[in-house]
Formats: sequence, C-alpha cells, structure tokens
Amino acid sequence: MKLAVHETGTGARTAVLLHGIMSDHRAWHRVTRELVEQGFRVIALDLAGHGSSPRSRRYSPAAWADDVIETLHPILNRRPDVIMGHSLGALVASMVADRLAPRAAVYVDPAFAFPRGVRGIVMKLIFAVAPRPRRAALVRWNPKWSAADVDIELATLRDWDKRTIFGLARTRQLAPPARLTAPSLVILAEKSLLITDAVAAGLRRLGMTVEIVPGTGHAVFRDEHARFMEVVERWLGTATAVVGR
Repeated sequence: MKLAVHETGTGARTAVLLHGIMSDHRAWHRVTRELVEQGFRVIALDLAGHGSSPRSRRYSPAAWADDVIETLHPILNRRPDVIMGHSLGALVASMVADRLAPRAAVYVDPAFAFPRGVRGIVMKLIFAVAPRPRRAALVRWNPKWSAADVDIELATLRDWDKRTIFGLARTRQLAPPARLTAPSLVILAEKSLLITDAVAAGLRRLGMTVEIVPGTGHAVFRDEHARFMEVVERWLGTATAVVGR
C-alpha cells in the first residue's frame, strides 16, 4: 500500500520519520523543522489507518513495515541516513531498518514490549473502547504540551482509524529487534509504559545506546522537546562517521 508522504527540505542527508498509533506526521512538526535546519531532507509518512493514508482491511506491524518499504522504494536513491520512530512507529522503523539498513536509527519510547497479565489486558481494553479524548482531557494528561501540539493531537485523532488497535492485539508481535542493523539510539520516557528496566538492559546488550529523558511521558519529544533534540543531536554528532555529511 502506498502511504501519504510529507517531504520537507532538500538537504543532502535523509531522515525518515514514523509516528505512533493515533497520530500522524504532524506530531513531528518541531522535530522536522530542526532536522531541516540541520541539513536533512525529511520524509515523514502517515502509516496506514492514520492521517491522509489509506485505510486497510487488516493491520499488523509487518503490514505497516511492508507499506513503508513500498512507499520509500521509488523516492529513495540510497539508504536513509536516519530513520526515527515513536512508539508503534519505532517498532515499524526497526522492521524497516532490518531491510533498508539505514546509517542510523532512533527509537523513541518504542513498542518493543507490552505489559503482561491484567495490566496489559486493561490497557488494550482502554484503547479499544475509550472515546476519543476532548481537549480538556488532553491538556490535563499532557501538561507540558504546547497549544499547537494539543490542536494537532485533536486533528490526528479525528483522522485515525480506531481499527488499527487490532493490529497490536497479539502482544508477541511487540518485540525488540533480534539483531542490530544500524547504530541505534533508544530514547525513553522517564516512566515508560512499555520498556521495563529489564527490556532496556536487553537493548543495551544488543548494542543500542539507551537514554532516559527526565520529566517526560510517552511522547518524549513533545514533553521536553529541547532536551529531546539535544540528546538526538549529541548522539548523531558522535556517530558522524556513520551518519555521514
């Protein structure tokens, strides 16, 4: 399936951005702007069932990854310099990285795991049956978000196909990469809903750099944008030989 593509900038380096569930490319607006200022061509996609992309009869992480590969193939003339994903988008990005071998990968509070037992069941039920939140609830739940981010979230929720939740019904699909395909940075929320200390330790053993941004929830780059970009820029700076210029 061909996805909606939102391309910004004409820099020599290419960054591919994949959003989380219930969101779309608009969530990355500040990240996109700063990457363009740093000389990147930014390609932000709307996953199937989100934003301006088509809806699917069935959703799954593998299908989302296939869509990304199909969409990127005609518009990339070489492997991307950076692929960055948040939550579901990070899971999909890891699967795409296994096939595209980007020069670097950044995974933001990735859906590499999911709570087990009663807690996991309750979380899935909440996603499945809860109504789309109103503005007041979003502001209450996300006190650090800018007004623009609240507006964007309300807009992306209106464009979101709630059936995408069923693509995550099988918890075993939510797993970290089996191997390291590119230098990788994992940026975690201070209190990640998905990544336990044990999972984080496993990511480090795999060779990934794991950073925690204090004072953040799941949407790290919205809660503490400046700190998030500082972590990304510092890490990319140490990986200059890999990322290239």
